Amino acid sequence: MLSRIAESLFWIGRYLERAEDTTRIVEVHLQLLLDDPTVDQDDAAVNLLEVMGVPVGESADTNEVLRALCYDPTSPSSVAAALGGAREAARRARETVSIEMWEAINTTWNSVKGGRLQRMRPASAFRHVRERCAVISGTADQTMSHDDGWLFLTLGRNIERIDMTARLISTAHLISGSQATWSNVLRGCGAHHAFVRTYGGVTTDTDAAEFLLLDRLFPRSVVHNLRAAQAALVELDQKARRAGSDEAQRLLGTARAALEYRDPGMLLDDLPQRMTALQQICNHVSEAIAQRYFSGATAATWSGGN
Repeated sequence: MLSRIAESLFWIGRYLERAEDTTRIVEVHLQLLLDDPTVDQDDAAVNLLEVMGVPVGESADTNEVLRALCYDPTSPSSVAAALGGAREAARRARETVSIEMWEAINTTWNSVKGGRLQRMRPASAFRHVRERCAVISGTADQTMSHDDGWLFLTLGRNIERIDMTARLISTAHLISGSQATWSNVLRGCGAHHAFVRTYGGVTTDTDAAEFLLLDRLFPRSVVHNLRAAQAALVELDQKARRAGSDEAQRLLGTARAALEYRDPGMLLDDLPQRMTALQQICNHVSEAIAQRYFSGATAATWSGGN
């Protein structure tokens, strides 16, 4: 496969996942502000923008959060910019992307461009983006051959999901320490129903964190996506003589082991710092993948985040 095509598919996966997860993070942010009136909204806005890698001054408010993370196509961390990036990447890989998938991406971009997303109520805009991203992902799974191209697409999605789940956990931890915090995080990840079926109705901080970080069956948990990304890399690199011989595989495996074999009683200790370290690992993994598979292709720059 041409490195140019592989890179485009990888970034389609990342951009689509980034758009969806950004709406989840902002929605959790807004819900936590409603649930806990003691939270300073301006400080919370500054913290969120910093977690998302958006340059910010000494003050910010909810309107600035919505502009920078949702509506403004010139803001690299916004939903609009991510969907635009996905469309451009799909255009570059037009000969590999299925007709149905291209139409789904193009329809999604046309539904949000020109400020259309901003004219919706925030809750409706978030739901629209999530539903459209789900349509695109489902269409890709059903209409693309599950060959190397599809593996690069899912690899990008897995890495981005790890990064964004870590940001969501960090955001909630910084905003509020109320009892409803982890329930909102679970709902933001679409994990509340699965969590209740697994643990029952009582939500403790440790149980919720354990589910989002360590559950091997839930598709948005960190460990599930670390394992899926490793599996995709192994399948792409059938010539590897031993596990972990590839730098990206080694980084993912080390991160997974650090989570899975951590003392359960220490799961919440230094959680924001560990989530920041996990984001940095995702960046290093992405760089290692680019160096190995995309060398010589026109570089795509993911300009959001740390």
